[in-house]
Amino acid sequence: MSRFKRGGRVDSLSGFQTDKAEPAVPNGLLNAARKSGQLNLSGRGLTEVPQNVYRLNVDTPEEANKNLSFGADDRWWEQTDLIKLLLSSNQLTTLSDDIRLLPGLTTLDLHDNKLTSLPGALGELEQLQQLRLSNNQLSTLPVEMCRLHNLHSLTLQKNLLETLPEELGQLDNLTELKLDLSHNLLTSLPDSLAKLASENPFMCLTSSETRFVSRGNVLRPCCAFTGLKLLDCSNNQLTCVPASLSEMTSLEQLYLRHNKLRLLPQLPATILKELYLGNNQIERLEAEQLASLAAISLLELRDNKIQSIPEEVTLLATLTRLDLTNNDVATLPASLSLLPNLKVLMLEGNPLRGIRRDLLSKGTTELLKYLRGRIKEEPGKVDETPTAMTLPSQARVNIHNLQTLKILDYSEKQSENIPDEVFDAAAGQIVTTMNFSKNQLTTLPPRLAEFQGSLTELNLGFNKLSCLSPAVSTLMQLTHLDLRNNQLSDLPSDLGSLKKLRSVILNYNKFKCFPDVLYEIVSLETVLLGNNQVGGLDAERLKALAALYTLDLSNNDLLNVAPELGLCTSLRCLSLDGNPFRTPRAAIVAKGTDAVMEYLRSRIPT
Repeated sequence: MSRFKRGGRVDSLSGFQTDKAEPAVPNGLLNAARKSGQLNLSGRGLTEVPQNVYRLNVDTPEEANKNLSFGADDRWWEQTDLIKLLLSSNQLTTLSDDIRLLPGLTTLDLHDNKLTSLPGALGELEQLQQLRLSNNQLSTLPVEMCRLHNLHSLTLQKNLLETLPEELGQLDNLTELKLDLSHNLLTSLPDSLAKLASENPFMCLTSSETRFVSRGNVLRPCCAFTGLKLLDCSNNQLTCVPASLSEMTSLEQLYLRHNKLRLLPQLPATILKELYLGNNQIERLEAEQLASLAAISLLELRDNKIQSIPEEVTLLATLTRLDLTNNDVATLPASLSLLPNLKVLMLEGNPLRGIRRDLLSKGTTELLKYLRGRIKEEPGKVDETPTAMTLPSQARVNIHNLQTLKILDYSEKQSENIPDEVFDAAAGQIVTTMNFSKNQLTTLPPRLAEFQGSLTELNLGFNKLSCLSPAVSTLMQLTHLDLRNNQLSDLPSDLGSLKKLRSVILNYNKFKCFPDVLYEIVSLETVLLGNNQVGGLDAERLKALAALYTLDLSNNDLLNVAPELGLCTSLRCLSLDGNPFRTPRAAIVAKGTDAVMEYLRSRIPT
């Protein structure tokens, strides 16, 4: 019988078959990785990392072993060490110690797998800078991982972590740290994490849904994080927050949503700007706690059990947004209208009495006007000290706000210019805030330069500015610039000299691209460009804005989103809805910033 016949059947291919199985990773892909130093194996259904991947820089290519001829572009002895290995969205349960055979790795992406443990050999990857481990089943981390002294980005959210190694504090050469611990089973954090926070001004610690115990036990080590700017402890079982949280002197944003807090926490954090306390059990607001929020801009108290607003709410002089949705508030104090910067007041879902429903539907401006009118009507509350000065031009300047709050307000006058009398009234005063919104201005008021030494906030929204004078660059102390609802299509290059600028609001203008000068202002934390005609964005240049937390590009003309945008690791809030791009899909955008950023990183070409 012929050796090609088996069981009475002829196998026509048997003379060409070998015992060698088809490799899990095509040789062509491996050869390309030898040239580029990058290998993307995401979404291939792998249950283990193939051995030829680990040995990519150890073994010679199969073609070389067969003595095949190589062209100038295929000389295997000139191969590049693998520096980026993407293994996300597979079915991996373990990682071999052979990972040490890839010592040149700078990026290792293992997110969205089924890993239950990590090998100690991971600590031998001395060049590793980015390690992505989110969406796995890890319950512990190997101590050896704490030897990764070049690591600057570590994501651990959505695992089963119960503890973290104290040695985590040995990662002392970090230049930037984004440590995301949300959706785990942690009950405490190692003290050594405080060392990382104190040495990294852009550190962001996210610990939501980690099942932290009540009475603030887990927050005690957090309080040593003196350099931390954002802390998220949402979705836990916290019943109170320790006063020692005030030791976190750099904290600007604090998320305590979905806990069991009954009182507004007392937080004498001098620069806290945003406090999110929605979905707790807060019943009353104490004057002492309100007084501690000296720099608060946004206060979210929705979905609590608050019954009344105390008169001391007027202490929140910097408050711009107050959310009291779905509480038990029955009456509003007229003094609420005295808040000089309040722009958004949300009251839906409260059993308010004495205020017509149609008035509530007209929005914050009309409601505050109504409350101011009540102050004048209430007996026994006549203020003999004049709070306004009538000028020949009929301009009215609130002298009280000018002298005590350092605010010069000439808004909602529909004026084509700011009368000299307004600036005369402020002569000799230290003015930090100017509000000239809702007028008909077409040019920058020239006398702004007189306050260049003190002015930090300038609101020129809702005017008719079609260009911004380079003279704005003289306002060297400026931190906040509001230019929304104008007719701007570009910004002057001189704006780049404003080294303290942190927030720029450009919604509802005519920008067709991201203003070039903004890439140069590395102090920026917030850029709002929604509802323009922006068609492009330079993601590579945007990475230079290491402090950028919030970027709003909603309702523009973006046809595509560069995957490199996912490398802007400081971004906490990215709004992209309302654009004509096809990817990322609307379902991913709807999941929020983390999902979009993770998707973008997975699309970076290799």
